[in-house]
Amino acid sequence: MEVRAKKSLGQHFLIDQEIAKNIVSALHGHKALEVGPGMGILTQYLIERPETDFKAVEIDDESVTYLRKHFPQLGDCLIEGDFLKMDFGSIFNGEYSVIGNFPYNISSQIFFKILEHRDQVTEIVCMVQKEVAERIAEKPGTKVYGILSVFLQAWYDIEYLFGVGPGAFNPPPKVHSAVIRLTRNDRQSLSCDEKLFRTVVKTAFGQRRKTLRNSLKPLVLSIFKEDSQRFLSDPIFELRPERLGVDDFVNLCNRISR
Repeated sequence: MEVRAKKSLGQHFLIDQEIAKNIVSALHGHKALEVGPGMGILTQYLIERPETDFKAVEIDDESVTYLRKHFPQLGDCLIEGDFLKMDFGSIFNGEYSVIGNFPYNISSQIFFKILEHRDQVTEIVCMVQKEVAERIAEKPGTKVYGILSVFLQAWYDIEYLFGVGPGAFNPPPKVHSAVIRLTRNDRQSLSCDEKLFRTVVKTAFGQRRKTLRNSLKPLVLSIFKEDSQRFLSDPIFELRPERLGVDDFVNLCNRISR
C-alpha cells in the first residue's frame, strides 16, 4: 500500500533516503514534532534516535493508516489532526523542535503558527520551496528579503543548509526545494510594541516599491497628526523596507509610538 499524493494537501513525498538522513541529522533537539510525515521517510530515522522524544502530526487519514501499519511502534505518538489548529501546550511539556517536509502551499502559515509559540519551539529543521528558504534566510538589502524574513529573524538564527532538486520527490514538484534550520535566539522581547511592529512591517512590505515615507504616511498621520510632516522628514523614511533589519524596525516603532 502506498499513499496517493493529494494536490489539495500540497503533498510531494520525499523518496531520497540520503536527503532524509541528512535532514534528520540536522536536528539537535531531544524532543521533536514531525509535521506531515506522509509515508514516514523521516519518521523511520527519527524513531531510531533513542535520545529523541518523538511525536508526529498528520492531517491525511490515508497517511495515518499507512503509518500505523508500517510504524506500529508510534502508538499514541502519532497524532491525527491539523497542525495549524493544534494546541501546542498539549504536545510536549517545555521546549521542543519541529521537523518536516512542509507542504509548500501552507509553509508560511506553519511558520506564523510557530511564531505564536516561539518560546516552546526552539528549533525548526524543514524542507520548503527554495525561494521561501532563501527569503527566510536572506539579509536586508535585497528584493528577496521580506515580511517572513523580518518576523522569523527577530526570534530565530537561520541557516540555509542545502538545496534539493525535484527528482527527490514523488510526484516531482515544479519547483526546487531547500532545507533550512532555525534556532531560537536569545531575544526575550522586541523592546517595542509588538502589535505595532507587525503592523509597520506588514504595511511597509505591502507596498515594498514605495519608500517608507509613502507606505507608512497614513499610519504616521493617524498618530502624529499636525507634527507628521516633521517626523516624516527623517532620512530613514527615504528608504525602502528591504533596507531595514529587525533592530531598525524596532527602533522605528519606538519612535512612532513615543
